[in-house]
Amino acid sequence: MVPYGAGSSVEGNFSSTHPGVCIDLSLMDKIVEFHPDDLDVTVQAGVNWTQLNESNELKASGLFLPLDPSPTAQIGGMIATNCSGTNAMRYGTMKDYVLSLTIVLADGSIIKTRRRPRKTSAGYNLNSLFTGSEGTLGIITEATLKLAVVPSDYSVATATFLTVKDAADAASKMIRKGINLAACELMDDEQMKVINKSGGVGGKMWEELPTLFLKFSGSQQNIEDSVRLAKSVSSSSKCQTFLSAKKKEDMDSLWSARKQALWACLAARPEGTEIWSTDVAVPISQESKNDAIQMGLFSSVLGHVGDGNFHQMIMYDPKRPSDVANVKSFINGMMHKALEMEGTVSGEHGIGIGKKHCLLEELGSDTIEVMKAIKGCLDPHWLMNPGKIFDE
Repeated sequence: MVPYGAGSSVEGNFSSTHPGVCIDLSLMDKIVEFHPDDLDVTVQAGVNWTQLNESNELKASGLFLPLDPSPTAQIGGMIATNCSGTNAMRYGTMKDYVLSLTIVLADGSIIKTRRRPRKTSAGYNLNSLFTGSEGTLGIITEATLKLAVVPSDYSVATATFLTVKDAADAASKMIRKGINLAACELMDDEQMKVINKSGGVGGKMWEELPTLFLKFSGSQQNIEDSVRLAKSVSSSSKCQTFLSAKKKEDMDSLWSARKQALWACLAARPEGTEIWSTDVAVPISQESKNDAIQMGLFSSVLGHVGDGNFHQMIMYDPKRPSDVANVKSFINGMMHKALEMEGTVSGEHGIGIGKKHCLLEELGSDTIEVMKAIKGCLDPHWLMNPGKIFDE
């Protein structure tokens, strides 16, 4: 039994490895209950997160779900992969917003993991067990989620550097200085070239250098102080240019390059090529660029540098065996390098099929055996999304 929602995951999380039944949850798209005074909402698994935030109920309340994954993502899949996005630096990941889940288990029984209070120490934390389980333990049908208050104001700035390492160092210094960053994103020089090749974004052509995209939120005074301090820290880290925006149209223009990065890559790819997107996460102090040019591949880097989560987008020709072999070899090398840096092979995409061969190296056999024991208890016949995360 393979649960399916929007189909926006990228590691084969919903691809069937065995004959079976695909359970489409996309029509379970209702807001069940909304408690604005408690800052929470109960929704079905097929609710799209952007539509939830645009709903009349949430817009009128000044509340929102502050995650920022793919705009097509639905709540069930977001929980199943423990997604995050550009706002994770300030607001955290999906696991930080799950109050309660309704789960259908392999034997057909239905459980609710918890009640609705913000805190509880009653029994095992089943929310954490099912969040990130990729549908291998049960099918999420409903979730009660925390909400956050929409910031009263925000601003955006960009800073360019000669190297990815310099940009990562600047980001680390900003975090250690306690600068109130809502987001800290990075695009490398190759990604900035792609943006320009697509005609530029936000009505401008961009410097083709590794670039930090910074977002600040809060009171106007707090934002001004944070921008000033971020500029000072950037200057001490070999910053080439620092641009900040005060008008909304300028903010939207600066931030648009980050939000349009994937679409610019898709538009720039030569005919017949595809993009292989993957992610890793490493401690912030270990961030650097992993170069694919030596393998004859075009690759660009973008990511949530504030929490060490990098995405690599690699163009390749799926009809050329050498390209396919090279991209697989490159990604394997990237994952092994992340592990050498005490990182993880997946920051937010999940394991699915694409990364399960590296999970043993990351966690060790004893930990995997504990996971398999839990799987065997809840799903003794291995019916739930088989072939994902690890094999029987």
